[in-house]
Amino acid sequence: MAAVKHVLVVEDCAVTREAMRVLLIGAGYGVACAAHGREALDFLRRGKLPTVILLDLSMPVMDGWQFRQEQRRDPTLAPIPVVLLSAEHDLSGLAAALGAAGYCPKPVEAEWLLRAVRLISDSPATSST
Repeated sequence: MAAVKHVLVVEDCAVTREAMRVLLIGAGYGVACAAHGREALDFLRRGKLPTVILLDLSMPVMDGWQFRQEQRRDPTLAPIPVVLLSAEHDLSGLAAALGAAGYCPKPVEAEWLLRAVRLISDSPATSST
């Protein structure tokens, strides 16, 4: 039996966060959630590392830009691939600027999100995460 792949959802909107959690669990993923970047870093530094992080860019306390800066500085956390979640227009450019593995425009469409998570979590580079 294959190991369950884990996703960390970092999203400040409780309704969106819960909808993504339910969708991902239904697709067979283990899911943890954080309401902002600081909470996500705290979780990552004390818990099991996820296969992929879904990261909103606009959040209070610590936004996605600040989170990525901290994540990339930490050698343990830096290899975890990130999928950006944003309503920004140039998401491909933002993903490149932030070194993200992918992106998903908001409002989030279930199929797009699942496809992005599946592609990244199934890639050989993330199989050992």
